[in-house]
Amino acid sequence: MMLLMKAELAKIKRKGFLFLAFLGAFGVVAMQMVNYGVRKEWLMQQNPDYWQYYLLNIQSFIPIAIVLGGIILTIQITNVEEETNAWKQQLALPISKKSLYLAKFLVIFVYLILAASLLFLFTLMYGIFLDFKQPIPFLTIVKESFLPVLATLPIIALQLWISVVSKSQTIAITIGIVNFLLTYSAFSFPEWVPWRWPYLGQPLFNIGLGVVAGALLLIVGMYDFYRKDAK
Repeated sequence: MMLLMKAELAKIKRKGFLFLAFLGAFGVVAMQMVNYGVRKEWLMQQNPDYWQYYLLNIQSFIPIAIVLGGIILTIQITNVEEETNAWKQQLALPISKKSLYLAKFLVIFVYLILAASLLFLFTLMYGIFLDFKQPIPFLTIVKESFLPVLATLPIIALQLWISVVSKSQTIAITIGIVNFLLTYSAFSFPEWVPWRWPYLGQPLFNIGLGVVAGALLLIVGMYDFYRKDAK
């Protein structure tokens, strides 16, 4: 599996994925840099817990950034195969097709975790720069940065499934746009709707369902990829 992941990483080495991970994380915090740069005094009057209010402002943008980043990564990683005609070359090798599918999912997940790590770092650094003179809630920042990734797994697994098995990338892009729009407007949805889960209204519920549903969709997509290729 590690060899397959290294091969996948080598194929996308110069595709700007690292920059995308950086841009997504920095962009979320950069919006608060503008926000606090323009009206810091007013914002600090809204809640005596300055860190909590600062993190609340950041948290509202995290699900959108993760879903959008995951969609772009998924479409790009499958588009590389189409551009280089690598599918036929890889499938001609004595490689497990299920392992190949899983490797792609894990590479996307690794990049999302990288983006979450950068988000943690940028959130912490700018919070320290704002000098709230209050204890730093390290655990809250960790949860806010990393847990939405787990709750987003069903959306990423669905996007990968569609991107890999569809004959046209237009279909994958269309599904990606729909996933993004549903995530953007998810506050109006009930808690059981997957696009609402990254907002962590009920953390244990959202993460638990995210991991389970993500694993199920990954298995279904993996089987469908194997079955279609076997025909």
